[in-house]
Amino acid sequence: MQLAKWAHDLAESLLAEDLPRRWAHSQRVYVQALALAPVLGPDAELLAAAAIAHDVGYAEQVVDTGQHLLDGARYLRDVVGADPRLCSIVAFHTSSPWEAFELGLADALAEFGSADPELVDAITYCDLTSSPVGDLVDPAHRLSEVLERYGPDHVVFRAVPAARPELLERVARVRE
Repeated sequence: MQLAKWAHDLAESLLAEDLPRRWAHSQRVYVQALALAPVLGPDAELLAAAAIAHDVGYAEQVVDTGQHLLDGARYLRDVVGADPRLCSIVAFHTSSPWEAFELGLADALAEFGSADPELVDAITYCDLTSSPVGDLVDPAHRLSEVLERYGPDHVVFRAVPAARPELLERVARVRE
């Protein structure tokens, strides 16, 4: 669990003080990832590390493009030298491709190659079953909450309706 411990300490240092709700959410995503460990085998620690670090792109010192998924992955890659697979999972988690398209950042997202589809499914499941304050939540309700929270002028609001069917399919695959 060295990678997960390292990622936990990093995420805590970036989120806990200034973004306590984001930190609470990230901790639940991490717990959800740990629950999947028995079926992930050798990738369990990688998913746990990605889960706790998936939202570091929201930290003020990390923000660059404004797409937290890309910003977090670049920070992990360029500043702290994280494992490329970890960076890729963070880059592609949840609605990232749809948001990148909306923002004209698809080429930037391509910097991270392609992430393992099973791990993208897993982190999406973990993210969508975790509320903004760290409670367990139904994924469909979570997506509705995201739309309400961001509002129609935000890129997330534009991306989520297009992404929703695929996101819920990812959750269903993990539940199987």
